[in-house]
Amino acid sequence: MPSGANIVVCAGLLIGLAYGAVGLLSGFCLMSSLRGWWAEGDSRLIRSYALALGVAIVATQLLAGGGMVDLTKTIYLQRSFSVPLMFLGGLLFGYGMVLSNGCGSRALVLLGRGNLRSLVVVIVLGIAAQMTLKGLIAPMRVVLLQASQTAPAVLSLPALLSTFGVGETFARTLAAAAMSAALIIFAFAHGPFQRAAGQIAAGIAVGLLVAAGWFVTGYLGADDFNPAQVTSLTFISPIADALQYAMLSTGLTLNFGIAMVAGVFAGSLVTALLTRRFHWEGYTSPRHMLRSIGGAALMGVGGALAYGCSVGQGLTGLSTLALASFVAVAGILLGSAAGLRGVLRVRPLATA
Repeated sequence: MPSGANIVVCAGLLIGLAYGAVGLLSGFCLMSSLRGWWAEGDSRLIRSYALALGVAIVATQLLAGGGMVDLTKTIYLQRSFSVPLMFLGGLLFGYGMVLSNGCGSRALVLLGRGNLRSLVVVIVLGIAAQMTLKGLIAPMRVVLLQASQTAPAVLSLPALLSTFGVGETFARTLAAAAMSAALIIFAFAHGPFQRAAGQIAAGIAVGLLVAAGWFVTGYLGADDFNPAQVTSLTFISPIADALQYAMLSTGLTLNFGIAMVAGVFAGSLVTALLTRRFHWEGYTSPRHMLRSIGGAALMGVGGALAYGCSVGQGLTGLSTLALASFVAVAGILLGSAAGLRGVLRVRPLATA
C-alpha cells in the first residue's frame, strides 16, 4: 500500500477513534436529539447537532476555498442525481432509524459499550446496504435511478447564488456564513445548552472531525497515481464495506471508511472500559428484535438510495452545501417525524 494510502487509512482510524469516544461520552445522535426535542422538550442534543453542522460548514468551506479539497469529486456534487430516490431513501432511513432506536453510527458506538442489539443492527444494515448497492436489489435501484435522475445546472447553494450574478468566492462565503451563523445562533439561544459544556464540546469536535475527514481524503490522499476517494464521516457504505472486508479481506483494500468504522467501535469500547460504562445489553423480546431488524434493513436500503445517513448526509453532505443533500435530509427528517409523532408513530415496547 502506498504511503499516501497508509496515511489516509491511519487518519481514518484516528478520526473514528475520536468520534467513538465523543459519541459515547455525549450521546451524539440525530434520532436521540429529535426524540428529546419533540417528545421530551429537551433540545440540548439537537442544539449540539446544529453546532456540529455549523462548525462543519465553516471548516469545510474554508478548506474548499483554500484549494485543499475539491468538493466536486464527492458523491454529494455528482452531475446528476434522482430527487425522488434521494427523498425516498431519506424517508426510509429516517423511519428505520426510529425503529432501531438509533442510526448506524450510534449503533457502532453502543456496540462498543456492550449493546448486543446494536450488533444485529450493524450486521443487518450492512447486508441491506450491500444488497442495494451491489446485490439483489441493485438492478432495481439502477433502473429507478436511470428513470428519474436529472442533471440540473445548479448543484450547490453557492452555485444557486451565483446565478444571481454573485461571484463564486462571495457566493461560497455568503452561503456558508449565513447557514453556519443561523445554526450556531440557534444552538446558543438556549440557556441550558449554554451551560452544557460537554454538549458544546461534542458539537465542536464532531464538526471538526467532518472537516478532518475532508482534509485527509481530499488533500493528504490527493495522489494522481492512486487517489483516495474524497469523503468524510459517513456510515452506510463504510459499514457494508467493513463487513465485506471482515469476511473477504484477501484481494480487498483497506480504505478510509473501513478504518473509520473500526475506529468508532474501538474508540467507544476503550472509552466505555476506561469510564466503567461497559455493560452487556440484549433484547427484551422477539418483537423487540424484529423491530430492530426491520429498522436496520430500512436504514441500509434507504441510506444506499440517499447516498448517506443522518451523519453522512446530515453533517458531511450538508457541509458541502450540495442541494441533493438538502433533499436527502428533508426525507430523513420527515421519516423521523413519522416515526416519532402521528399515525405511524413507533410505539414504545412493553417491558418484559
